[in-house]
Amino acid sequence: MLPYGRQSIAEEDIEAVSAVLRGDWLTTGPAVTAFEQAISELAGGHRAVSCTSGTAALHIAYAALGLGPGDEVVTTPMTFVATASCAAMLGAKVVFADIQEDTALLDPDAVAAALTPQTKVIAAVDYAGQAADYPALQTLADRVGARTLADAAHSVGGSAYGHPVGDLADVTTMSFFPTKNLTTGEGGAVVCKDPAVAQRAHEFHFIGLVRDPSRFELTDEGPWHQEVHEYGVNYRLTDLGAALGLSQLRRLAEFKRRRAEITARYNAAFADVDGLRTPVQRAGVDPMWHLYPVRVLGGRRREVFEAMRAAGIGVQVNYIPVYWHPVFAHQGYRRGQCPNAERFYAEELSLPLFPDLTDSDVDRVIETLLNLIG
Repeated sequence: MLPYGRQSIAEEDIEAVSAVLRGDWLTTGPAVTAFEQAISELAGGHRAVSCTSGTAALHIAYAALGLGPGDEVVTTPMTFVATASCAAMLGAKVVFADIQEDTALLDPDAVAAALTPQTKVIAAVDYAGQAADYPALQTLADRVGARTLADAAHSVGGSAYGHPVGDLADVTTMSFFPTKNLTTGEGGAVVCKDPAVAQRAHEFHFIGLVRDPSRFELTDEGPWHQEVHEYGVNYRLTDLGAALGLSQLRRLAEFKRRRAEITARYNAAFADVDGLRTPVQRAGVDPMWHLYPVRVLGGRRREVFEAMRAAGIGVQVNYIPVYWHPVFAHQGYRRGQCPNAERFYAEELSLPLFPDLTDSDVDRVIETLLNLIG
């Protein structure tokens, strides 16, 4: 089965991890420090806090922003559930705003209609790898004193309006799962423009430990002392994962080039095909294409999905609208509230897209889909 996504591991990646195994540190050590610095440089120079997954990054980000009961998060339904569930777990109310019909990105007009005095975070998702309209979203957030959050699980390595991903929203979360744009095995990161938010993110992911003597409440202990002022969790990345991530970062430009090349070939093959609709790229955005979300028209998406899988091509669907999940439906969220997202879900099919996909693999995907649609 040809997968829809897969990690790309080279000998230099293996050697980087092996070097850690031969050294003194396995968990949070010098490789983590170096990796966080490299992510910071990639993301506009803001502090980066690495962690164990993209889901952990979202949990950390919302906690660092002080999200809690009585607060509202306006977000998109066209995402993996964690974008919403991590806010809900902290007691916040999740408000879903619809997507733009053509890009599947959070629609600023829909966000504007959803804002209330309780809105604390506007959380956009860089669906398929291109950045959302953060200038418009930031204007809306500033209007009500909220913060913007970019769920950049798909877009690490991309840019918009001359700014890299990580420098577009107040807080940015990243995922380094194997199918993502680079991998640490499992892993993620939080990038924060506000140093105070970044420090809260660091402490939350580090079990809440405070190690700054100027902040100690117990001042008569010894040099070993550390204390906890607020609850935290252990979401620390290991040096093993960080070493792999550092090696992958050196290959990121090539990953981006190959993803763009494959995307262009798909676009050319499907551009004028009745029954298919190709992705739309926003002006001013340089995407890091993570998904190729072709739309299968005429109510044939499931038929085509099953036929592609039967042909050995591992297509996927990204994503079921979040509020359709029972955990949200049981809270009273109803179908029909975001019609663009529901229509997009009914048509979306993610074709294989990863750097090690060969030209012959791409030709096989194209030929198989065209035969099914024709």
